[in-house]
Amino acid sequence: MKAAGPHALSRGWSACRLVLWALVLCLVPLFPAAAWADAQNATAAAEQERQDAALFKYLNIPWRGDLDGMRTRRYIRILVTYSRTNYYLDGAVTKGFTAEVAHAFEKWLNMHLKTRKYPVHVVCIPVRRDELISALNAGRGDIAVASLSITPDREELVAFSEPWVSDVREVVVSGPESPELGSIEDLSGKEVYVRRSSSYFETLQGLNARLESQGLPPVDIRPADESLESEDIMEMVGAGLLPLTVVDGYRARLWGEVLPGIRVRDDLVAARGQRLAWAVRKDNPQLLGLINDFVKHYRPSKDLAFLNRKYFIKSGYLRNAKDSEDMRRFEAAAKYFRSYGRQYDLDFLLLAAQGYQESRLDQNALSPAGAVGVMQLLPSTAAGPPINLPDIRRLETNIHAGAKYYRHLIDTYYDDPAISPLNRMLFAFAGYNAGPGNMARMRRLTADMGLDPNQWFANVEVAAGKVTGQETVRYVGNIYKYYLAYRTVIERAEERERARHRLRSL
Repeated sequence: MKAAGPHALSRGWSACRLVLWALVLCLVPLFPAAAWADAQNATAAAEQERQDAALFKYLNIPWRGDLDGMRTRRYIRILVTYSRTNYYLDGAVTKGFTAEVAHAFEKWLNMHLKTRKYPVHVVCIPVRRDELISALNAGRGDIAVASLSITPDREELVAFSEPWVSDVREVVVSGPESPELGSIEDLSGKEVYVRRSSSYFETLQGLNARLESQGLPPVDIRPADESLESEDIMEMVGAGLLPLTVVDGYRARLWGEVLPGIRVRDDLVAARGQRLAWAVRKDNPQLLGLINDFVKHYRPSKDLAFLNRKYFIKSGYLRNAKDSEDMRRFEAAAKYFRSYGRQYDLDFLLLAAQGYQESRLDQNALSPAGAVGVMQLLPSTAAGPPINLPDIRRLETNIHAGAKYYRHLIDTYYDDPAISPLNRMLFAFAGYNAGPGNMARMRRLTADMGLDPNQWFANVEVAAGKVTGQETVRYVGNIYKYYLAYRTVIERAEERERARHRLRSL
């Protein structure tokens, strides 16, 4: 059977919208049978989901043409990062700053190109930030839109539009656990967390060259996990989980209004004169020209403050898992997390991070639903098969029951060698939060969308937003950030022990 082309998919997309309108009309009193209407709506929603997934999968097929081909296909694909401000799915609705700019671009280009009956659709395709440029050049998208700074290294790989924002300063962001800093040179010898793929990493390397010329120790540049956005790193700094980071000044100031604990150091400027722009393939001059025309007509900088406030999710703030009281709880429980993590072949730091998300590792915690202790399990769940561990009011038994429970979830639902150990645990946490049935639906939808159903970040989490909204995405994301924080604690302790060993061997 011949696969449907883009025009057929577009017609199906439009037809689906008409079906939805028809179903809305069916809700008026002419049809009092609410159960029948609910069934029809559920059918329409499932069909909508199928249509959306089919289109998404089609658009993920690599293609490298220029604007003339995009007009024929009637789609322009924007590569974005999946985050709570840039782009995310909340049920069937796309939200985020980049999603709104993409909508404005679509509206403008159809007027500019006079497409009339045959409009060109602008569709967002989420990827990891460190994949933006490689995915663009591989033809998985047509424009990379993610507050990219124009740097010499990037200009070797892609063509940049006229800048949206010029004269951007990259500044230091500190938090409650940060050292005192009086000048940018005081970063010498200090740990600073930035993604290796970011312009901030290059900036700090340049600062290190300057420090070296002054005979000063370099900045200890710590590569942050590539799954984290700048706002995630700032949130971790504000919670005291990380010491310092560097971020575009305008972005840091906007987040400074809503993120507790961060201090934007406008007096500590790591770089000046940075320019932010969209990127296209070097052999796409037509598309580049169109974007440059759009830049002249639309300036998103004026909307940044409003949109960032609009899309900042105020629930689910991180806490400081390295707080002295919380660290005492971690140290008291660590031997049990290690022991049962080893017994059930689970990463003990991920187990601890989930326990912290649930209870702050407080064995006295009791939920309104009756969940008990560090791992917040119901006594009936722990006492019954397959866990069979009563008396979870004891710390060790509680952690044992939690580890055994997650091993059971993994063995039952995610026992697939194609899924990495990390993703198995993230899937188990998501399944615990949303239910195994919803998690199975998320993975099916991920595959239907042409994404990887065996990867959580930038893949299954995209479908999760569509199935359950942002609750599960935030839940898993918080656990992962706590995991990274615990990992830094362990790594620093191991580094200190190695240093002491070297001194003893002298």
